[in-house]
Amino acid sequence: MPFPITEHVVKTKRHTTAYLACGAPDAPVINFLHGWPELSISWRHQLPVFAELGFRCVAPDMRGYGKSSVYAQHSDYAVENSVRDMIELLDSFGREKAVWVGHDWGSPVVWDIASHHPDRCHGVVNLCVPYLPGGFAPKNFLPLVDRTLYPESKFPAGQWEYQLFYQENFPAASAAFEANTRNTVKALFRKGNPAGRGQPSRTALIRQEGGWFGGAGRAPDVPVDTDVLTEADLAAYTAALERNGFFGPDSWYMNHDRNVAYAAKAVNGGKLGMPVLFLHAAHDVTCDTMGSRLAEPMREYCVNLTEVVVQSGHWMAQESPVAVNAALAKWLATKLDSVWAP
Repeated sequence: MPFPITEHVVKTKRHTTAYLACGAPDAPVINFLHGWPELSISWRHQLPVFAELGFRCVAPDMRGYGKSSVYAQHSDYAVENSVRDMIELLDSFGREKAVWVGHDWGSPVVWDIASHHPDRCHGVVNLCVPYLPGGFAPKNFLPLVDRTLYPESKFPAGQWEYQLFYQENFPAASAAFEANTRNTVKALFRKGNPAGRGQPSRTALIRQEGGWFGGAGRAPDVPVDTDVLTEADLAAYTAALERNGFFGPDSWYMNHDRNVAYAAKAVNGGKLGMPVLFLHAAHDVTCDTMGSRLAEPMREYCVNLTEVVVQSGHWMAQESPVAVNAALAKWLATKLDSVWAP
């Protein structure tokens, strides 16, 4: 019988984390950390596969999401707080180390676990968002923007214009997503389009247009992209985001200075010595690691780095699960054979 995916909660004095788990409780742990605006179910294609391969697979709802704690201050969503959440989660299993896998905003959390708590890592894996040792913040990624595609006169922040919009118009940004949450989820969760390569990302237009969705103040009603989501997945995302709202998810973008200050406290000067796997999304034109210099700091600071290109858009684990799972399994077998021998 396949391992079931089960729901759990761990509570500490400072935080409650709800999480999904799959696999033998005594098996080596892989923690899968989702990003914006996702849930633990974002890893639904990975949990049962790696459970059958011999791991205890864990996927938490990050703070502000799902059934985990929701907070009322922007500062509560600084990456340092999520790092503490995840270390407490690992402690609750009675484990010293795990393999950590992140995507989107889950990636900076994983990178900071690796750079601040390398003793808690067998190895780390990130999808789409590369390592920036100074912290994932505009001051560190703006110098890496492709200015042939994003002239500074037209796109001062390149494809990252949307991040500045949160800081300048936070209530309007959140209100646009909340105006019709179901339509927001359908509009956001779409597969990658190879034709977008070489064209400015839609995220570069957010400030010019006065907000998301062409400044319309609400998402359009588009068909669900069944290559990314089923109707059941859509319903789960919608229900969770309607219940909690977008204040928490959007607040992750409001802590750039705090995240930079935390990155400065990394051990070993931010160098990562453990095995690292990075999966490039070939059709992700916002986190563009293929056509810009965005991945250069990662290559300098990760001494045992494996890179794989996945023919996918940003929602890689959901759009291209077979390719993601194959790359992760190969890396585990070759780089972490002391942890797992298939």
